[in-house]
Amino acid sequence: MRQPVRFAFEHPAAERLRCGFIGCGDHAYRNVYPAFRYLPVELEAVCDLRAERAEAFARAFGARQALTDHHAMLADPGIAAVFIVTNYDEHGHPRATALALAAVRAGKHVWMEKPPAASVAELVELRQAALAAGRTVLVGFKKMFTPGVERLREIVDDPAFGGLSSISVRYPQDLPADTGDDRAMVGFLDHIVHPAAVLHALAGPVTRVHIEREARTGASVASLRFASGAIGSLHLTAGQSGTSPLERVEVVGRGSNAVLENGCRLLWYRPGGRGAYGREPSFAGAAATAPLLWEPEFSLGNLANNSLFLLGYVQEMDDFCSAVRAGTQPAKGNLDDAIAILRLHEAYRRPTGTPQEV
Repeated sequence: MRQPVRFAFEHPAAERLRCGFIGCGDHAYRNVYPAFRYLPVELEAVCDLRAERAEAFARAFGARQALTDHHAMLADPGIAAVFIVTNYDEHGHPRATALALAAVRAGKHVWMEKPPAASVAELVELRQAALAAGRTVLVGFKKMFTPGVERLREIVDDPAFGGLSSISVRYPQDLPADTGDDRAMVGFLDHIVHPAAVLHALAGPVTRVHIEREARTGASVASLRFASGAIGSLHLTAGQSGTSPLERVEVVGRGSNAVLENGCRLLWYRPGGRGAYGREPSFAGAAATAPLLWEPEFSLGNLANNSLFLLGYVQEMDDFCSAVRAGTQPAKGNLDDAIAILRLHEAYRRPTGTPQEV
């Protein structure tokens, strides 16, 4: 298991990635632009259809230009990479897909917020264009980059865990009754990528899925089979209380399991036993096999309890910058991962109640 690492503040970096940013919305303002202060990035230009928003963001985040036409940004030879955080069009499709395709064809590297597309076919086209242009593309599947999920991945890989045998993920999302209506599916597409990214990061590609839906709330349960041979479930808990933690992940190995609650409380039940049944007088077992617990403290102004790090925003953007510098595709959050995740989404678009090959 990895040792703790010290995050390097990279604002004094000698080589900085000159970039542009398409989109000046509320989500980008809260969660993406603020992450730049930890990255080796020079923000050259921001772009939004509303000039007043672009100008406000340029002032707030130190961009040299405020644009209303993304074509001008893509034509700038001084901009090497483009960050894209946009919304949906009138058909219920992410606007970022076409923007990313135009960017890689213009020779730009691309970081794009999830969801990357409405269909696998669009992602295949984007991947082909990125490979042809030799450009790096990373999709903002933040759940792959959270400290909790990254440590779960290390636990699964630890020989003491015994290999992943099953996984369960709980997440509050409703499945619309009309899965054929792209506009009705916007909310589902926007959120299904989160639990799907966790499943993919920990268990790999799904090969078979059986989905059952509950009609009153739109809750659903999917039984999953992975290419690795592991099995799992995705419980979309529409109907749960708004005061409840959003998510729960459990991985099970061979004589060991680990649970991640609320994204930031991780408990690893290491291989061990309860003692002889009916004979063991103490619940406090041996320290060598006791469960391990990790959770952040919230008293100090620390990176570990900063939401930009807890939620994985800085880590995914830092991985993108590193991949661009290395001239490679990112190890995770790449377009192959995106295609696998969108395949699961497309399974939810088809009639439920029968097993499907993915």
